[in-house]
Amino acid sequence: MSVDCIIEDRRWAEANIVQIAVAAYQSTMRHLGYDPDQFEIGLLACDDEKIAELNIQFRDKPVPTNVLSWPSEERGAEVEGAKPEPVIQMMQGDTFLGDVAIAYDTCAKEAAESDKPLKSHATHLLVHGTLHLLGYDHERDGDATLMEGLETQILETMGIADPYAQ
Repeated sequence: MSVDCIIEDRRWAEANIVQIAVAAYQSTMRHLGYDPDQFEIGLLACDDEKIAELNIQFRDKPVPTNVLSWPSEERGAEVEGAKPEPVIQMMQGDTFLGDVAIAYDTCAKEAAESDKPLKSHATHLLVHGTLHLLGYDHERDGDATLMEGLETQILETMGIADPYAQ
């Protein structure tokens, strides 16, 4: 198991999105102490038009975004800033963690605007999306601090600079 990828935008294939996604997923899972081979996520590598459709359908926001995620079940922590503990549900046979969609146009634009390689930015977004599937979020300040810290640590193990550094 690992990443089941559907590539709708050929530019993602040219950017080696499958390799980027597998590395991001595996690094995230290992960093959190999970065996990535025991679980699976779905990935849709699409364009801005498709992600805008998904964004309006699921979030009532009629604009493209960089990444969206749909956990297979709620795994978030009730207490702000607390680490989610999804392992209980996951050990009860829930091997599918959920789906992530990433938009090429927005990702490439953001990478260019921040002078980062596309691969690095896409990796960050996929680490971010995987964390969402595991119950991490950034709606509350304490949760955002936890999630961003984890993203930075995971990316550092992959040789990618802190995406939040000014």
